[in-house]
Amino acid sequence: MKIIVKTDSFLTLHYRIGLPEGGDLVNTFTDKPATLLLGAGQFAPALENSLIGLEQGEHKTISLEPEAGFGLRNPDLIQHVSSKTLNDNSDPEDTYTVGDMVEFNAPNGATYAGILQSFDAEGAWIDFNHPLSGKTITFEVKIISIM
Repeated sequence: MKIIVKTDSFLTLHYRIGLPEGGDLVNTFTDKPATLLLGAGQFAPALENSLIGLEQGEHKTISLEPEAGFGLRNPDLIQHVSSKTLNDNSDPEDTYTVGDMVEFNAPNGATYAGILQSFDAEGAWIDFNHPLSGKTITFEVKIISIM
């Protein structure tokens, strides 16, 4: 009897997320396997959906276009942040440079992170897009066990 991944499966797996031009963002093949409960939000929905129907023991590599992976880049998520807001969300000893990830606290208690793009006289431009948005990703997975 074949055991296959379902929408509520608990999995033990090895996985690798990388970019086609090279470089791994995450790779468990060189260490301990990961555990994952599908539907719990531990993986992006597109990654979870690509696991459904795989068999125990199956090893597969999937290429996900931006629309199916982390989405297209949204120019509206590149926003200007005032110097005051930047300072209010920083340790006084922190100094930022272009390319740094900056975290902001929202009034509702949530935290938002973005990549500092540039400075101007009034503050900074921050890109709040997911770092993998607009990129094709490679998702390699080996299903070790399904419960």
